[in-house]
Amino acid sequence: MSERLGVGFVGSGFITRFHLQSFLGVRDIDVRGIWSPNAGRARETVAYARSLDVGDVKAYRSITEMVRDPAIQAVWICGPNHARLANLEELVAAAASRKRNGLLGVACEKPLARHVGEARKVAAIVRKARLNHGYLENQLFAPAITQGRSILWARGASLTGRPYLARAAEEHSGPHMPWFWQGTLQGGGVLNDMMCHSVEVVRFLLTPPGATRDAIRPVRISARIASLKWTRPEYTRLLARQMGKMVDYRRRPAEDFASVTIEYEDEAGEPLVGEASTSWGFVGAGLRITAELLGPEYSMSLNTLDSGLRLFFSRQVTGKQGEDLVEKQNAETGLMPVVAGETAVYGYEAENRHFARAFLRGETPMLTFDDGVAVMQVLMAAYQSAEQGRTLSFPPRGLDRFIPAVGRGAWRPR
Repeated sequence: MSERLGVGFVGSGFITRFHLQSFLGVRDIDVRGIWSPNAGRARETVAYARSLDVGDVKAYRSITEMVRDPAIQAVWICGPNHARLANLEELVAAAASRKRNGLLGVACEKPLARHVGEARKVAAIVRKARLNHGYLENQLFAPAITQGRSILWARGASLTGRPYLARAAEEHSGPHMPWFWQGTLQGGGVLNDMMCHSVEVVRFLLTPPGATRDAIRPVRISARIASLKWTRPEYTRLLARQMGKMVDYRRRPAEDFASVTIEYEDEAGEPLVGEASTSWGFVGAGLRITAELLGPEYSMSLNTLDSGLRLFFSRQVTGKQGEDLVEKQNAETGLMPVVAGETAVYGYEAENRHFARAFLRGETPMLTFDDGVAVMQVLMAAYQSAEQGRTLSFPPRGLDRFIPAVGRGAWRPR
């Protein structure tokens, strides 16, 4: 086994920087390369990585050049959703032409793709190439989630029965980049962008530790989507000013709110319920992640804004906007929670530690591209339910061919 993993990044944006910060807490990784279609952004991200001292990093002119470099042993795909297939196809072709040892693994940020058909293609590409693969879903590695789940199953479920209801939500004021707001590029709105986290959290909490994914089975799904904030005239204008002409919510809106109820059955046929909601219209200190798990004689709850650290700034304290207190920060004055060590709190450190060790040891990670396909099946079933306005048996017909109206640029709020 190699002692350290040389990692290259496809993409140079917000999520890549979050991963770079997390590597300060991962002993097995050296960041070696960054590729981005925007060469200037790539150079900026290289400089940022070097300032963190997480590796001898350089910018590459192409994915092919980066993957062919023997210093790169694994690749983290963090580019936009609409570039996923093309990026992966170039990566696999370059990996096949390596003159030295092959890649040890490829990891892909959530969601795996824009719809089920595309997700299946992505998974098929890595299987055909015989590459070890991992699906990056940080919230399943968040310490509060993993430790709370472990304790409740060990102490509560073992004595009084398994948990039967899980809830999860992620909310903030909206994405950073224009492509996130465009359904045709991103695959949808907030449901596709963020529900991938929440539906996985409820499934994970309801699944016994050590059990496989099929220990619980989705049988019915009900969902709704809506545009509650960003299609209001004053906010479509604000969005256009912030994001540019590429984002026009008067003509091509996407949902900024989504809720999903998933009915599961466990191995004994007992009913379980998972509830998830997501929003781009949350007004608060910043990003808020919540989760609950309930059983016969116990419960757990999490709210990432219930921070142990709070700061207060009076009206006399003024300054430029930033995100130094919490991700998606909405204010700079008043009583503010501070999420110290966000990359650890949100699970990025534990996630990257897990995938690095799995790739170095040649082991299958806890989450693979197949899990990414399963998540996409739930998301697209939710879109189907929302469009039809009814509860659907899971999996509904035509799921592999379905593309939501939001993803086609054809959705109109009711």
